[in-house]
Amino acid sequence: MKTYKYLFLLVGLSILGCSDLEEEPIGLLAPDGFFKTTNDIQTAANAAFGHMTHEDFWGRKMSLTLMLRGDMVAIGDPTTSSRRIDHDVFTVQADNGMIDGYWLRVYQMIAAANQAIAGAEDVGAADEIKNPVTAQAYFARAFAYFHLVRQFGDIPYITEPVKDLAAASAISKTPAAEVYANIIADLQFAKTWLPNTQVARSIPAKSAAHSYLALVYLTMGDFPNAYAEAKGVIDNEGTYNLGLEPDFQDLFDSSKSNSSKEPIFLLDFIGASNGDDGRDYQAALTGLRDDEQYGLGGGWSVGVPSLEVYNRWDGRDYRKAVSLDTTGVFNGVTQPYTVFKESGAGRGVNRPHIAKYTRAIGTTATGNGRGSETNYMMMRYAEVLLIAAEALNETSPGSSEAEGYVNRVRARARSGNGSMFPADVSGLSQDDFRTMVLEERKWELAFEFKRWYDIARRRMGAQVFSDSGLEGAKPNFDATRDYLFPLLSDELARNPNLLPQNPGY
Repeated sequence: MKTYKYLFLLVGLSILGCSDLEEEPIGLLAPDGFFKTTNDIQTAANAAFGHMTHEDFWGRKMSLTLMLRGDMVAIGDPTTSSRRIDHDVFTVQADNGMIDGYWLRVYQMIAAANQAIAGAEDVGAADEIKNPVTAQAYFARAFAYFHLVRQFGDIPYITEPVKDLAAASAISKTPAAEVYANIIADLQFAKTWLPNTQVARSIPAKSAAHSYLALVYLTMGDFPNAYAEAKGVIDNEGTYNLGLEPDFQDLFDSSKSNSSKEPIFLLDFIGASNGDDGRDYQAALTGLRDDEQYGLGGGWSVGVPSLEVYNRWDGRDYRKAVSLDTTGVFNGVTQPYTVFKESGAGRGVNRPHIAKYTRAIGTTATGNGRGSETNYMMMRYAEVLLIAAEALNETSPGSSEAEGYVNRVRARARSGNGSMFPADVSGLSQDDFRTMVLEERKWELAFEFKRWYDIARRRMGAQVFSDSGLEGAKPNFDATRDYLFPLLSDELARNPNLLPQNPGY
């Protein structure tokens, strides 16, 4: 359960440009005189994490965008908002409402983190006292920028609280390489000062910074450093209190995941919300329309796996049963996915639906699941093992160590199936191992908002969006354009210093 106090440092305007600069910004918290103790630093840092559970970010907009752009989830309800459909079929324009929703929200996270970092300078405490708290803000800032740079490339990079609105409205973009360097620096500070463990996995510990460094390096293609950081986490498994959850299903049970050793950093929805603050939409967006089986009032069938995800996923893999619902209940009768629509799913579709965010989301879950107590794992230990395997294969192909990391993940996937499927990995060539570990990430992390980033960093679009892909051909996908999102047209109009637009938009 979260231990945060929320202080939302709402800037009240787009920090990258605003047509209402003459208005008094509402809620702008100046650090002057406020920061006196480490508790004040904590309050400001908490605001950055508070923004992460807003509907604009992981509640709905960013999370759904990432899910739809991958090759495993497609629109199930064709009447849903066109701004969602555009991401599924790669017809996104520079005024897309999904991007518009979370662009400012992410910069509000950054603004809150910047306030905490700047305010810490005014707190007269020893580094050993205040830096472990300030490190949370450094982690939050790195986390926010890591999402932005992967989506937009060159972006405005801001490290100070906004005081000069005129200067802020004329800011230019920072090259992506420099943004990555700053992300690494923030995570290194966090890794140095965060404690080995925290009272909850929703508060970043040293393991979170350590693991994200591994993922950042992997994304950059710096495989030696990616391996070194992932190996550092693995070597400190006991110190960091990490391990694989024995039962894969328990990772997605809100009553059990809080006590699990596998989550490294998560966003904790606590079943309470203030409007869209803290409200979780994934059960609604991914759940089966009119389904009665979980007492949620059914979902909306918006993000639904393609049928080929179900067809190609071997049924001996325990993760398939955990990840997918193949039956629904309509008017008290259990029906198979082949007749979902005919059985009462209305605007639904005859395909298995995502089960990870509907089965056990807490006793307070109401309104199609929006009152969820789900813990969304931004990073978990299984991913660290797979990062180590992928990176080591690039530097030392044929390594039994790399094989061992994958086999450890696969051993759990065999849970209760009475066979050796998925089989242990052994003797693969470097190319075949690379293909295998990316496939392993696809199934292990299915519907956990990772797949699009894997497709983009490995430039797999031409392959996965072809006729042979899980969703079939996506003719609108353009490899010269679609690995990046468009910068918002409103932002470009207000601040020409953000030009040029990303290619193809």
